[in-house]
Amino acid sequence: MRVVILAGGYGTRISEESHLKPKPMIEIGEKPILWHIMKIYSHYGFNDFVICLGYKGYCIKEYFAHYYLYESDVTFDFRCENQQVVHTHHAEPWRVTLVNTGIETMTGGRIKRIRKYVGEEPFLLTYGDGLGDVDIRAGIEFHRQHGKIATVTATQPTGRYGALGLGLRDLVTDFREKPGGDGAWVNAGFFVMEPAVFDYIDGDTTILEREPMEKLAREEQLVAYKHGGFWQPMDTLRDKVALEKHWQTGKAPWKVWPE
Repeated sequence: MRVVILAGGYGTRISEESHLKPKPMIEIGEKPILWHIMKIYSHYGFNDFVICLGYKGYCIKEYFAHYYLYESDVTFDFRCENQQVVHTHHAEPWRVTLVNTGIETMTGGRIKRIRKYVGEEPFLLTYGDGLGDVDIRAGIEFHRQHGKIATVTATQPTGRYGALGLGLRDLVTDFREKPGGDGAWVNAGFFVMEPAVFDYIDGDTTILEREPMEKLAREEQLVAYKHGGFWQPMDTLRDKVALEKHWQTGKAPWKVWPE
């Protein structure tokens, strides 16, 4: 199963840093938040990534172009025509496909553009700015048991985010973008999707969280995997600072992988 990560937005609410780099490259503990997200999936055995690029996508390309070198012990011998020797390395067993999905393309449009890299197989999908101790394999098993087109991870923070109305058999009955009030079940990302979802997306201007998700909900093709653990997006500088504090304790809740 491939993992699709949406990493093309402007990140305007954290412009203190996103004016220099795309939001997925903002660092938590000296590693981009994108790295943390990939480590979560890798822990569960998913190492084939398709990353949807947009705003300052070249920063993400440059990062992965040099990633093997970054994670290796290396000797540069300038006496021997600038010879480079890589010793032990610590890079993960990742396969990363970086796709230019447009600067102004909406979330649904980005997914539509990577169809050829996903093929006709189910795939995992998440945003490039949210961390959680979500059990990825349990979510996949939940998806398979329900036999619907899409599964979204739902959680209950204190408000601020798009809310899901949940009915019998965990069917999503309503998909509402950022309603007022606290305690609602919200969209935490970490989706599991069948290739049929591509048929619900018109093109570049389609916002995944609107018509596609709303239509899937109306047709009873969207279910929610309830996550009761940690989840936090990095929308603002305040969120970034909070995540950094978690990491510095050495007990970051989303760090499900071993040392």
